[in-house]
Amino acid sequence: MDVVILLGAPGSGKGTVAGRLVAADKTLRHVSSGDLLRDAVRRHTAAGDEAEAYMKRGELVPDALIARLVAELMAELKGPRVLLLDGFPRTVAQAQMLDRTIEDCGASLSAVVLLDVPDEILVNRIAGRRICPACGAGYHVTNIPPRVDGICDACGGALKVRKDDNPETAKNRLAVYQAQTVPLIEFYEARGVLRRVQGTGPIDEIVERARRTF
Repeated sequence: MDVVILLGAPGSGKGTVAGRLVAADKTLRHVSSGDLLRDAVRRHTAAGDEAEAYMKRGELVPDALIARLVAELMAELKGPRVLLLDGFPRTVAQAQMLDRTIEDCGASLSAVVLLDVPDEILVNRIAGRRICPACGAGYHVTNIPPRVDGICDACGGALKVRKDDNPETAKNRLAVYQAQTVPLIEFYEARGVLRRVQGTGPIDEIVERARRTF
C-alpha cells in the first residue's frame, strides 16, 4: 500500500481535490483525520472507543491514538490501494509517528502533495464556503455554487456558513497553520518527497496537477 499525504492551508482545496481524485480512481481512499475519528467511534473499534472517551471530556485525542486509527484502517484495506491522508500529520512530531506506523504496516510513503495557494485567495475561499448540515456536501458561492442559491444539490437541505468561516477567523487559522505546518513542509522537503502543486485556477487543472505527483 502507498500513502500520499495531502498538505495545504485551510481553504487550499484538499478535500475537493481528494474527492475528485477518488471519484476517478477507485483504488484511492481519502481519509481526513475528522472522518477517521468519527468512523472509528461509530464502529466502536478499540481505538475508536478510547478516542471517544477523550472527545466526551472535551480533550484532544492524543497523536499516538490517531496513529493507531490510521494503522487500523490500513490493516482493513485489501489489495493495491493508495491512502490519501488529509489532516494528519500536522506537526513534525506527528510525521515521525506516522513514519513508524507506515513502516509497521508494511506500507510506503510515496508522496507529500502540498497545495500552494496565496493567503489572500485562501481568505476569500474560506469566507465563501457553504456547507449542508444534512448531508455534509460542500459548496462555494463562486467556485462551486449550488444549482439553486442556498440549497444543497444532493439533498435539498438549506446551506449554512460555518461559524469559523469568516475573514477574521480565517486569518487566525492561517497564522496557526504557518506556525505548525511550515516546519512539517521543510521536514518533507528535506527528505525529497514533497511535491508542490499550484492550487489556483480551474479545479480540473488542479486535480490533474495533483494526480501527476504520485
